[in-house]
Amino acid sequence: MADAASRLTALAEDVLGVRLPVRLRAWDGSEAGPADGPVLIVRDRRALRRVLWKPGELGLARAWVAGEIDVEGDLYEVLDRLAGFLWERSEEPRGRLETVRDPQVRAAAKALLKLAGPLPPPKPPVEEMRGRSGIRHSRRRDKQAISHHYDVGNAFYELVLGPSMVYSCAYWTDGGTLEDAQRDKLDLIARKLNLKEDDRLLDVGCGWGSMAIHAAREYGARVVGITLSREQAAYARKRIAEEGLTDRIEIRVQDYRDVADGPYDAISSIGMAEHVGEVRYREYADTLHRLLKPGGRLLNHQISRRPEPDEAAYEVDPFIDAYVFPDGELAPMGRTLTTLEDAGFEVRDVEAIREHYALTLRRWVANLERDWDRAVRLTSPGRARIWRLYMAASAVSFERNRIGVNQFLAVKTPESGLSGLPLRSRVWSESEAR
Repeated sequence: MADAASRLTALAEDVLGVRLPVRLRAWDGSEAGPADGPVLIVRDRRALRRVLWKPGELGLARAWVAGEIDVEGDLYEVLDRLAGFLWERSEEPRGRLETVRDPQVRAAAKALLKLAGPLPPPKPPVEEMRGRSGIRHSRRRDKQAISHHYDVGNAFYELVLGPSMVYSCAYWTDGGTLEDAQRDKLDLIARKLNLKEDDRLLDVGCGWGSMAIHAAREYGARVVGITLSREQAAYARKRIAEEGLTDRIEIRVQDYRDVADGPYDAISSIGMAEHVGEVRYREYADTLHRLLKPGGRLLNHQISRRPEPDEAAYEVDPFIDAYVFPDGELAPMGRTLTTLEDAGFEVRDVEAIREHYALTLRRWVANLERDWDRAVRLTSPGRARIWRLYMAASAVSFERNRIGVNQFLAVKTPESGLSGLPLRSRVWSESEAR
């Protein structure tokens, strides 16, 4: 089959009405498209069958995970060019039914079928989340989703995240390392919460224990950390024992809805609310409000998305849902703020740190690429490819302002109206004010 690349390029440009922004290399060695820049490689025409049977992002994702699609050159540049090409074009997307009925699209599909061959599509890669049971965001299903993402081996997370073992946006200054930036983020949160000796801190979605350890070691807090991942909990307990902090930190495998031993002086929720889901978000906010003492502070660190013109049309990204964060949902920043207020919180500060997450993700990708062979041995080739794509694509999304990340500082302000915060903004404790 001669010159498959030219035929694929012509089909794509004919359907989408614009020039393909990357060079394409097909399984037959042919190439087409702009000569400069990175190359998108279709290694096997099985990828085309995946796209035909699952048009759009999920079909492409399956081909990527299976190694049938690859990139030669700068992955970020490919993603950046394709972001503007596919997701950020000015015209309104056509409805699914209209697209299927479009004679031009139907003709392109027939031509693509000739290129792809007559065989049925390959089975989805084994890394794809399947067999979900229970109601979305029920306790049972949330536990399945968390296990899919986090129980892939602590050694793999050590490789990607580095010594800090913090899996959320770092807080950067010029010239700092990833470990410095993650330490600074944890300390920023501790200061916003005004942690003091023997304060009770609830760390919701505690991960591998980094926030709990920092709060106990540096501020003398007494911490309860909760997670749904047994692997995370075991790792966190081991770290805590090595730090000699078992008398100050308790790690539980527990759903936030089942915590009943309040009140706490402070609550941190760092990169956890994305798992809660829209149908549960008010319940989540109400639960944290109930668990705080009057005057207690909540620091909610959460990824957001841009509002949709029609919010009812919002759909979870198919690749992320199938391979990365099953059932994860992002809310616009304004909705999060309103929900916290509806639950009774006084929101005192919102700090947007979108650019910081792009920097963090690029460091994680660098860690993965630097030790790629070991990452593959620790998980699988498909899993390593998933992580490389999802982290690099997320970095581009943060850079392009398609998604953001914000720290909400909220207070359970008592009837007296005394919030306990200093008069000066961006000053998080009385000692700093002095």
